Amino acid sequence: MISRLGGQTSVLFQHWLKRRIPAASQVRLNHRRIFIMPTRAGMGLLLLLVIMLIGAINYQNSLVYAVVFLLGSLFWVGLHHTYRNLAGLELQANGSLPVFAGEEAPLNLTLLSERREHQAIVLFWPSTPRRQVDVEPGLSTSLSLYYPSTRRGWLKPGRLRVETRYPLGWFVAWSLVDLDWQVLVYPKPLNLPLPGLQAGGAGEGDQLLAEGVDDFQGLRSYQPGDSKRRLDWRAWSRGQGLHSKVFAEPRHTSQWLTLEQTPGQSLEQQLSCLTGWVLQLEQRRRPYGLALPGNRIGPALGETHRDACLRALALHGVAR
Repeated sequence: MISRLGGQTSVLFQHWLKRRIPAASQVRLNHRRIFIMPTRAGMGLLLLLVIMLIGAINYQNSLVYAVVFLLGSLFWVGLHHTYRNLAGLELQANGSLPVFAGEEAPLNLTLLSERREHQAIVLFWPSTPRRQVDVEPGLSTSLSLYYPSTRRGWLKPGRLRVETRYPLGWFVAWSLVDLDWQVLVYPKPLNLPLPGLQAGGAGEGDQLLAEGVDDFQGLRSYQPGDSKRRLDWRAWSRGQGLHSKVFAEPRHTSQWLTLEQTPGQSLEQQLSCLTGWVLQLEQRRRPYGLALPGNRIGPALGETHRDACLRALALHGVAR
């Protein structure tokens, strides 16, 4: 019953909730944003008190009257303490890192309390495990919540449920906050052979040499500006003049990636294949470019280039 009142099945309630608790990266809980009602234990106690009160009236038993009024007072006080345990709590979204489809997206959250302690605060989405934390007064508590991702594009977890049943468990106070989280989900990478490299491995025909630090190629006459570490002091000691050691490393030609190269039967499979190739080429330090309909990224290397390509693959054909 409580979950239905949470607004998961009522479109009208969702529209009303959007006006009452609009999306924001920082939310402070107050009386407009907190809902409260008895739990099953609270409803059972309330029913018991009604039965006891009827019996006390019928038999004019003063002791039963005292018990009913005492438990009724605790019931009323528990309502206010449950509400106060949630009121004043501030939630602040700290963003999240991109993930690949099928992984759990980490959503960073900070809970702030200015005046009083908030105990046994529970946070969850309907499809995720519950996370319980305590927030000390005047301090902030940082934590990460995890939401499963199923497909590429932008992931919006929706409203986070924040609730408490402290201190007696007779009431549950909750709020449904939209912290405006937006997580970029890359396509799930497929580990397939790179195009044109199935037979020759790491790029036959691409073995052009460039100056580097890997393979020793020979000696050359010393030129001003050459590093002293590369000088051949043995040749100089034998009177052969001053020479510098020359090193080289393979310089590969650029690899262009397109949808036409992929063996996938559907667009999603093709994008997953391109994602796997981007990761492989980056790992091999081979320059690559990405050509998609309406989007072209020139050959390069590095984390910035990799992230730009993965972002283009994640948002290809997806309306923001």
